[in-house]
Amino acid sequence: MALSRSAALDRTFAALADPKRRRVVDLLRERPRRAGELAELAGLPAPAMSRHLRVLRESGLVEESHPPFDARVRIYALRPRFLAELKAWLEETEALWSEQLAAFAGHLERGGRGG
Repeated sequence: MALSRSAALDRTFAALADPKRRRVVDLLRERPRRAGELAELAGLPAPAMSRHLRVLRESGLVEESHPPFDARVRIYALRPRFLAELKAWLEETEALWSEQLAAFAGHLERGGRGG
């Protein structure tokens, strides 16, 4: 069963609330990486990185794959579709706030009167 847009955004924001997970996202923006490489670059022990990667996978931000030569190796990459959905939501929210602020500014320019 697919998550609603609201539930998916909630999971995304919860995943991105942690600065260590945001660091992982920053590293993966450069290119896909092995879990061990991410742990080393983020300065985290492997078990902690594993937990962060699980949260990022479950949120839909990151996907895991295995190279054909070794199923034990895990490669992580960003999932562009989820980032695109987050960007679309942010753009919609920005547009709403821009409209409301413009209406408020118009109200103030009219001296705060109702018409």
